[in-house]
Amino acid sequence: MTREADVLLSDGSAVQLRPIHPDDAPAIVELHSRMSDRTRYLRYFSPYPRIPERDLARFVNVDHRDREAFVIVSGPRIMGVGRYERLGPDSPEAEVAFVVEDAHQGRGIGSVLLEHLADAAQECGITRFVAEVLPQNAGMLRVFSDFGYQIQRQYADGVVHLEFPIAPTEKSREVQESREQRTEAKSISRLLHPRAVAVYGASASGQGIGAAMLGHLRDGGYTGDIIPVHRSADRVAGLTAHRSAAAAGTPVDLAIIAVPPEGVADAVADAAAAGAGGLVVVSAGFAEAGEQGALAQRALLDAAHGAGLRVVGPNCLGIANTDPTVRLNATLAPRLPAAGRVGFFSQSGALGVALLAEADRRGLGLSSFVSAGNRADVSGNDLLQYWQDDPGTDAVLLYLETFGNPRKFARLARRMSRVKPVVAVASASRPAGLAGDLPGPDTRAVTALFARSGVIRVDTVAELFDVGLLLAHQPLPAGRRVAVVGNSSALSGLAIAACHATGLTVAEGYPCDISPQAGAHDFADALADAAVDDRVDALVVVFAPPLPGQLPDEDADFAAALGSVALAGEKPTVATFLLGRLPPGVPAYPSVEEAVRALSRVVGYADWLRHPPGVLPPLSGVDPSAHELEGPPSALLEAYGIRVQPSRSAASLDEALAAATDLGYPVALKAAGGALRHRLDLGAVRLALADEDDLRAAHQELVTAFGQPLLVQSMVPPGVACTIEVVEDPAFGPVIGFGLSGVASELLGDLAWRAAPLTDRAAAALVDEPRAAPLLHGYRGSEPVDRAALIDLLLRVGRLADEHPHVRALSLNPVLSRPDGLTILHASIEMGEAGARPDTGPRRLQNT
Repeated sequence: MTREADVLLSDGSAVQLRPIHPDDAPAIVELHSRMSDRTRYLRYFSPYPRIPERDLARFVNVDHRDREAFVIVSGPRIMGVGRYERLGPDSPEAEVAFVVEDAHQGRGIGSVLLEHLADAAQECGITRFVAEVLPQNAGMLRVFSDFGYQIQRQYADGVVHLEFPIAPTEKSREVQESREQRTEAKSISRLLHPRAVAVYGASASGQGIGAAMLGHLRDGGYTGDIIPVHRSADRVAGLTAHRSAAAAGTPVDLAIIAVPPEGVADAVADAAAAGAGGLVVVSAGFAEAGEQGALAQRALLDAAHGAGLRVVGPNCLGIANTDPTVRLNATLAPRLPAAGRVGFFSQSGALGVALLAEADRRGLGLSSFVSAGNRADVSGNDLLQYWQDDPGTDAVLLYLETFGNPRKFARLARRMSRVKPVVAVASASRPAGLAGDLPGPDTRAVTALFARSGVIRVDTVAELFDVGLLLAHQPLPAGRRVAVVGNSSALSGLAIAACHATGLTVAEGYPCDISPQAGAHDFADALADAAVDDRVDALVVVFAPPLPGQLPDEDADFAAALGSVALAGEKPTVATFLLGRLPPGVPAYPSVEEAVRALSRVVGYADWLRHPPGVLPPLSGVDPSAHELEGPPSALLEAYGIRVQPSRSAASLDEALAAATDLGYPVALKAAGGALRHRLDLGAVRLALADEDDLRAAHQELVTAFGQPLLVQSMVPPGVACTIEVVEDPAFGPVIGFGLSGVASELLGDLAWRAAPLTDRAAAALVDEPRAAPLLHGYRGSEPVDRAALIDLLLRVGRLADEHPHVRALSLNPVLSRPDGLTILHASIEMGEAGARPDTGPRRLQNT
């Protein structure tokens, strides 16, 4: 991984981190000159008023192995420097030190430098850092102590000596992720709560995208200052225009850019000069337009991050915040939904206006909205970080087309979903041929992978709003038991069928069918009884208008009766109400199936929430350096305690006889082709060959039918044949599949999938989830297999897949599982270019 990175500081601003190079010498001298006497003394233990030429040459010339130095830059200005130096040739220890300009101390620069220095040092075989710090340098001591490392301290000769291993620990990862969440959330908060907004590209004629953006911002009641920036006009849309944003004399936090691509760079520079914290780039013509556009997008991002700005877009719809104290409509949508408590992220700009209109039509109130467009910088992951602690947001909706950092998404979603529900529309498709001949997760499996992160995955935009409405207005269910209440036996029958199809249980004593002639009072009583019934966790209400003349016109009474129950907050209620409008807050659906489907999604989420998260348990027999191993596949498996039953390839009868003698009789003889190996049903395997005569006869038969070479393997006790697969999925990175071996299982795609690494709960769920899993647990009187051994094997495979990105696919097939353990008969590994693992190193923004 490159050692250059765009990173965020604690105030949410973006800066660039890169290795130092000789051309930085003048900037290092300037940095030194801007430091106070105290800062210089704390760093160098002496006044050190100027840097001697010899020291300067050493500072800026490093070998990037034994000596490394990183600088934090904003534009041409260096704000801080961190470095390590190895203590002797090939020593596992290095001394680390860093210094930050006075004006930028307290912004988290030290912790960022330490993270990246530790990562670079580990790449070069360094395992420990040491540091010498003056006791009065409280800021530096705090950086080390707050990092989560196990630090040994000694005080001698007026100096605090620190020593600590730099390998990531659970505590250091926790600290790192907490800092990451705070900084990314802060950067988004600056975008959504601007004190003033500069608009570039609004024409004086009122025509074009820029003018529309300005009009929506003004007409939406934005509470801050709006600053049109125009080359010549004095007024735009009734507002005073300025030649530059800085000329307005108002602190600018956000810039909306709607100028042609060739003018974006000037707008970025002007916004940066005005002190903006972020950009919303509506302009198109970037990465979506081809190679040249991609280069322009990269230049835009470099310029923005170099000036400390985050970027929404380009080619985006914009952002919105419905908070009454802000009322920010910086979008192309002329009207926003009402203020509410649902956060909404849409990757698509083209679809964004329609999505906002649909949310408004459905009565789904939003807290904030972001359309990322090309997602050059700000992504759904950033919004998850912000919404996690946003007091104005209770649920999140995501419209996703691709994943920029799927591993980070899964990590953030698991954490976020423990606090607030996340609903996502996302593609389940996988590029063909991604994992050679190995199967990959189908639509059901991708849904399961989402669910294991706590995400409620839906298939359509309509369902996104169906579930969002339910989450926005109703409590979570305590279980899967559903009461069906209605005045139509036909609709009740549809509801019951839908419940069975989606895994919900119709509660005992239901459905409750009231007469079509019953009045609103009877209807209300039936609903109230169901709401307090201890056998009921949720209500499905179906109501059809009676035939003309059978009932007085009491639409409002029936609606009020349903509203009184649904809005009481006791149990979630969904309704198909074909008689007028329901009170706001009652989730109503045009069909019974849609209502039950939305409820089933939320029931699944509530069930996930009730179970504690799994842990990554320690594994015995794993080589401590296994994650660094680059040897043959067999050695890689052995390093993780995965042992495959030995076998020999034989290209002739003599070789087969010799192999059997070495392995010891009895043996098995098999066709070696991948599609034929272990196919007893095709006669490609001969078992329990007791001696040479048996082997000779079997060899003749197999060679005649299948050719050579053949495989010779010593016999093991029989068991239930299982298969374990690893594939690199574009949405989740490495995923682990488990199922039972055999043609029927392969034909039905009966594999369960989980993303790596596996927790103890995920591994256990893999064993139990396939439809054929009862065969492992004592089906029809058979003895249950050793479930713990299967779980242990899956944990080892999950850890291997997680720690080795160059493993593109792995197959263990068959794995014979028995009451007394298991045996792996065959393993194959496909190695290749390392898959992207952008969530495994120090903090960095997604595109660097």
